[in-house]
Amino acid sequence: MSCDFLAQALPGVQKLSPYVPGKPVDELARELGMAPASIVKLASNENPLGPSAKALDAIRAELAELTRYPDGNAFDLKQALSERFGVAATGITLGNGSNDILELVARAYLAPGYNAVFSEHAFAVYPLVTLAIGAEGRSVPAKDYGHDLEAMLAAIDADTRVVFVANPNNPTGTWFDSEALARFLARVPEHVLVVLDEAYIEYAEGDKLPDGLAFLAQYPNLIVSRTFSKAYGLAALRVGYAFSSPTVADVLNRVRQPFNVNSLAQAAACAALADSDYLARSRALNDAGMAQLEAGFRDLDLKWIPSRGNFIAVDLGREAAPINQGLLQEGVIVRPVAGYGMPTFLRVSIGTEAENARFLAALSKVLGRG
Repeated sequence: MSCDFLAQALPGVQKLSPYVPGKPVDELARELGMAPASIVKLASNENPLGPSAKALDAIRAELAELTRYPDGNAFDLKQALSERFGVAATGITLGNGSNDILELVARAYLAPGYNAVFSEHAFAVYPLVTLAIGAEGRSVPAKDYGHDLEAMLAAIDADTRVVFVANPNNPTGTWFDSEALARFLARVPEHVLVVLDEAYIEYAEGDKLPDGLAFLAQYPNLIVSRTFSKAYGLAALRVGYAFSSPTVADVLNRVRQPFNVNSLAQAAACAALADSDYLARSRALNDAGMAQLEAGFRDLDLKWIPSRGNFIAVDLGREAAPINQGLLQEGVIVRPVAGYGMPTFLRVSIGTEAENARFLAALSKVLGRG
């Protein structure tokens, strides 16, 4: 008689479904018998520029040392981040992508009997890491598809240990300003950690988005999480980082796996961080692509959610799943977000001008308007 290993798992794990990433190009190519080069993928918020040339040079220079373990403390990368952002290296935690940071927070601070608060339509990893650890996840109804910060404050109680807040939010692209963030942080109880997920902050110039780092000194319960996967173009290498008080960083590093950021990733991240021209080109391409898609949606008489990320959620006004299937048949991969409670929406990553045009033409055809 075989053992029911699902029943043996933690109750929270039993409730989970595996995270479903964007459909890989090679998988669709096999299904349709198409050449991978002919497929456009706008599903995973990847940087369409390709990696920085400086990052590639740094990777090549590191290849001869592949027999060595990476620097487990990532001294060079922490120093680079410290100098770039003016935060002490002792307050930096590195992760295998920013997802890893979120899991470290859950492992260190959540447990059965505690709860974490997050917004409806927020990043799927927040409930995933919360339930996996056996804690309660409190999803607060969204306001205009974005965070209702007042309602999130009301959801906090004595058993709350973490609040996950994304700015801008994925998959909606919604955001809040500095005043809203300041009011929120001032009212969060000091025993509750606020994880401010700023994975897309580099896509907004100036004061278009609040800089979480400006609040670190005032709020020792604040963790600011960022990544090299988006604007810095290193998604495949998985490098995330968090800024916090040294005390919180020390706790997170106690549960962090050894060598969780490999040598090639560390070298590439250092180089990418120093490549300001690449970051400026990434932002400019994103701004132009966002305008291109918004104009295309306007021509197709479709509504969308204004976004400050490198993606945009478009409302098709009907069940999006059949439209998504039609786009796949056209060799275009975007992201359905029914799992986020948005069944009529598709999330579309910003691509190159040609990729965006291909998507809009395919969408027009599938909708019967082209």
